[in-house]
Amino acid sequence: MNINNPNKAEVSWFAPLCNGDDEFIGLHDPVYKSDWKNTSNIVKRADKLGYNNILCPSSYQVGQDTMTFASAIASSTKNINLLTAIRCGEIHPPMLGRAIATLDHILEGRLTLNIISSDLPGTSLSSELRYKRSDEVIQILKQGWTKDHINFKGEFYSIELPTDPVKTYQQNGGPLLYFGGYSPFGIDLCAKYCDVYLMWPDTINKLKTQIENLKLKANNYKRSIQFGLRVHVIVRETESEARAYAKKIISKIDFKKGNEIRDRALDSKSLGVSLQVDLRNNADDEYFVEENLWTGIGIARSGCGAAIVGNPDQVYCKLKEYMKIGIKSFILSGYPHDKEIDYFAKYVLPRIDNISLPDILKRKPKTSPMSPLGLGKRN
Repeated sequence: MNINNPNKAEVSWFAPLCNGDDEFIGLHDPVYKSDWKNTSNIVKRADKLGYNNILCPSSYQVGQDTMTFASAIASSTKNINLLTAIRCGEIHPPMLGRAIATLDHILEGRLTLNIISSDLPGTSLSSELRYKRSDEVIQILKQGWTKDHINFKGEFYSIELPTDPVKTYQQNGGPLLYFGGYSPFGIDLCAKYCDVYLMWPDTINKLKTQIENLKLKANNYKRSIQFGLRVHVIVRETESEARAYAKKIISKIDFKKGNEIRDRALDSKSLGVSLQVDLRNNADDEYFVEENLWTGIGIARSGCGAAIVGNPDQVYCKLKEYMKIGIKSFILSGYPHDKEIDYFAKYVLPRIDNISLPDILKRKPKTSPMSPLGLGKRN
């Protein structure tokens, strides 16, 4: 299958492992609490509706444990990949490798990984050191996936170990690595090692510039990478209905409380978050920064702060614009998730040639390596 076909993209949803999934942004309702019942229902719903991947994020303050959740939900899903976030440095790399391998065997190859380099809870490192640590973690993982022995000496880790315990179900390099970050050190890390560069919403021209910059960086390492967009979505039968709903979900925001919600996140001072603030500051009085791109969500949310808003044709055309500039993966979400996931699946998802990037990039194995888990190959 041709990965360069502009009509094909991986369409994914978001698993709210962190509190924040509500009917009104900034006004928490215990009905939407991030717990096993609520979040597992959304993952199973995404699998049933035909989404090809789902992001399982990582957060300390208000989050469920990502790896534990992914392992627990694995057997309740059939087709969807789990984009499981790993915070580099949180777990000793060989033990992280073993956990990843175990999860990949349980999923029979349906594992993708989101590389995170933000500060560990209660600690603070410079951006340069955090990405150096991530660089070492990724090198160790990749040695475990591709070699018979880990032999690594670095600033953070010095490890010599056999690799049998960390061999993943997926051969040919292990799970796909997705990465999002805007600092120069993060950009370099992605260009060196990762498969999919995830961006937050921005204007078409700025996204296009970022894509070209990453392509050049990757080319310097004799690599090519794919591109993704993490964005919210509000789609209704008419544009007026979609815009009215956008206004509704921010109608109860206490702006002081909204600032507190944004600032409590570990990444709240990052360059990426500051760019989302700039995007909102350049929007009009109704928070639209360009056609059908609405920045109101960022008033009370750190990280991804904008949504595609419109009728089915408008939302589909906006996604097509992104695909034309090279975006191959969309990680979508909405408020509340269990409602918006159905709207998008009804109005837009059937119109997209929805692909699985791991399948397209041929990272799934023909046969499974020998493993203590004794699991066979994926059919």
